[in-house]
Amino acid sequence: MSDHVLVLDSGTTSTRAIAFDRAGRVAEVAQAPLTQHYPQPGWVEHDAQEIWRATLACAQQVAARIGADRIAAIGITNQRETVVAWDRQSGEPLARAIVWQDRRTADVCAALREQGHEDAVQRRTGLLLDPYFSATKMRWMLDHDGQVRSAAEAGRLALGTVESWLVWKLSGGLHVTDAANASRTLLLPLDGAQFDQGLCDLFGVPRGALPQVVDTHGQVAETALFGRPIPITGLAGDQQAATVGQGCFAHGETKATYGTGAFVLTNMGENVPRSSHRLLGTVLMQHGGRRTYALEGSVFVAGSLIQWLRDSLGLISSASETEALARSVADSGGVTIVPALAGLGAPHWRADARGVIAGLSFASGRAQIARAALEAMAHQTHDLARAFAADGAAWKRLRIDGGMSANDWMAQDLADMLDLTVERPDMVETTALGAGVLAATGAGLFGSLDEAAQAMRGAVREFTPAMDRSVRGERLERWGRALAAI
Repeated sequence: MSDHVLVLDSGTTSTRAIAFDRAGRVAEVAQAPLTQHYPQPGWVEHDAQEIWRATLACAQQVAARIGADRIAAIGITNQRETVVAWDRQSGEPLARAIVWQDRRTADVCAALREQGHEDAVQRRTGLLLDPYFSATKMRWMLDHDGQVRSAAEAGRLALGTVESWLVWKLSGGLHVTDAANASRTLLLPLDGAQFDQGLCDLFGVPRGALPQVVDTHGQVAETALFGRPIPITGLAGDQQAATVGQGCFAHGETKATYGTGAFVLTNMGENVPRSSHRLLGTVLMQHGGRRTYALEGSVFVAGSLIQWLRDSLGLISSASETEALARSVADSGGVTIVPALAGLGAPHWRADARGVIAGLSFASGRAQIARAALEAMAHQTHDLARAFAADGAAWKRLRIDGGMSANDWMAQDLADMLDLTVERPDMVETTALGAGVLAATGAGLFGSLDEAAQAMRGAVREFTPAMDRSVRGERLERWGRALAAI
């Protein structure tokens, strides 16, 4: 009986395959790390062939363990904005993928802003001119990689984000992208069905190299790589998938995912969102050509700050140490960290910013720095909360997920600093779960996304605010001073 969905979760630091049953229980999982390439400061690259081989290997392991005949459908979720270039004839990558964190096109974005393009681009796409997004990465490949340029001239170039690359490989050559991922490229108008020729011309991207934009759930493609034909019925970028996994289907419902970065999305219904406070409008999901939109705030550095403390500074041996260290001291001793290791995202959008550790003294030690690192998550989220409220989308409660959210101290600190109830599901890996919800619904295992999420999401825990207002005010004042010093 085909009663499971297989989710391919292609993240920034690893790729996973997870089989979910109809109750959202994990039946099997396989995971493989991805090599991070840093050829220059500010540059981040992946090997697209490694992404594919790791994804396929993990999927084959899970399919073998549960039996391919039990897989009703496949869902894919992925690191967004990362760009892959490949040859349509050979199906092989032409260059390393440029990762969403990469900042090499900051000067290009600055030049476009100086030419006065940002307002028009934001009105059409919901996005700002920042190297975070895909279009300038695509242009950089064309300008600086001979193989990419030659393939474009010969009409053999395929450009896409990671889910597009994976569907191409799984299906044997179908070139599609879902509307949620497409809305992160700077090339899709929020109210447009397909990529726009005018936007492609502005960024110098050949429209013919881009995929067809399709729904996030429904019959998207089919693969025969697991011994029998299996439909691919769910596609979404990681943050949209997490929003689905959190069941944020009503207008105003909000989730925050704390992974490599931190990303907050508020469901805005069928109205195209417009921000006056440097937040992003994005497609949340699409079915039958009808879209649901979200307002989004993106923070570039969250879990990667803890990874940096571990791998580069050697202050901790594992991420889980940070909770005990934070609890071991009454406060951070005045230490404040602004984790702008890859620039500052929303609502500041400063590609030039660099990280700051302020307030150090001889009394500062591992515990104070670890606590300040966790406090930075609440500080960054508080900045976003103010921007969302100013755009008329104030949060009533916050649903959190992602690896960092398993830290109880951090979850409570978020509730305290935001002065809101924070809700965390027992299953914090809601990105994969959301792709499973999309795939299960798209395959007809459930009658609606809401029905699927209710069946698969599981129990939740609440954290309620308990911080004195004066403590919150002192923290925010120190955070403001540290930001001003950048």
